[in-house]
Amino acid sequence: MFEPKRNWLLLSICFLWFTQAKAFSGNFPDSVGSGKLTVSGLVDVYWGSDLGQTNNLERPYASSSARLHEIIINMAYIGLSYEEERVRAKFVPGFGTYINSNNAQEPGSLKNILEANAGFKLFNKKDIWLEAGIFGAPYTNESAISKDNWLYTRSMAAENSPYYLSGLRLSYPITDKLTARIFLMNGWQQMVDLNKPHSLGTQLEYKPNKKSTLSWSTYLGSEQTNQTPLYRNRYFNDAYFIYEASKKLSLSTDVYFGLQEVKDTLNNKENPHTWWQANLQAKFQFTPKVSLSGRIEYMQDKDEVVIPAATSSPHFSATSGSLCFNYHLTQNAVFRLEGRTYISDSNLFPSEKKGEVKGYSFVMGSLCIGF
Repeated sequence: MFEPKRNWLLLSICFLWFTQAKAFSGNFPDSVGSGKLTVSGLVDVYWGSDLGQTNNLERPYASSSARLHEIIINMAYIGLSYEEERVRAKFVPGFGTYINSNNAQEPGSLKNILEANAGFKLFNKKDIWLEAGIFGAPYTNESAISKDNWLYTRSMAAENSPYYLSGLRLSYPITDKLTARIFLMNGWQQMVDLNKPHSLGTQLEYKPNKKSTLSWSTYLGSEQTNQTPLYRNRYFNDAYFIYEASKKLSLSTDVYFGLQEVKDTLNNKENPHTWWQANLQAKFQFTPKVSLSGRIEYMQDKDEVVIPAATSSPHFSATSGSLCFNYHLTQNAVFRLEGRTYISDSNLFPSEKKGEVKGYSFVMGSLCIGF
């Protein structure tokens, strides 16, 4: 077992070695041996306030940029990618409050991994890849990387579906516009398998032209663990569409539905627990540097399958609206200021003065630099 201090020392040595190699080698990172090595990185700093509604340092129902009332790092990483004609690999260790919250259940040094995978191209003339390791999940029209999303904060959809998967991924281009992916994985956002049967996932991604992307993804797996002994199979369907209507206007929507089989304490079947969500996003580009993004969404999880209650009200059902101002300081640096509000028919949110209330609002600013 590795000690934490030793892990930090090894990561520091590797980082210094790569940066010095880049300084002294004129063609680094263009080539290493017979392949190509590339370096990427990101620092995402943010500050948020719930406008005096609470004195809490954590905003409810969030894992990304979840801290309040302080300037802090949501995510920082240095990523390495290596690719030859028939092999490729990626290693991306991550740090920040996102890692602390989203990867809290992972053991040891696995907590600090965003992605780590290796792949092999099965045939010389066919672009079919088999990869093993930890990948970004295909679900929803958002990812854990803020610079890739239209708004800074993540939707309820993204926060309550897997950000990552661990296992095998087979990618097969059916046509030049349609790609299929099959996943054999350890579970619902699990690097370490918590039960014996593996889970299955699929994705069909269709890009009819440069302006449109349509994706449909599924998940099937047993969720019976020591923490959820009454859970059985989980079924999940997610579909999203992204459309560039013009040079200035882009639109996107995401819908998903989940079903969780649950048994009672006598091991008899109960009615399945379900949850679902739908959202619509839009982005308007005023200038090459300035844009405004908005999102409206609704999510319902009345049986607390994926959203544990933050108050005494156990039935989650809420609408959220967001508006985000985006300003690109440079090609690689973006400043964002977002306002967001939640409305529910139940007292889902904490309040300093009233205890529990039906609404919650906050503002958040961020500076993200990625390369």
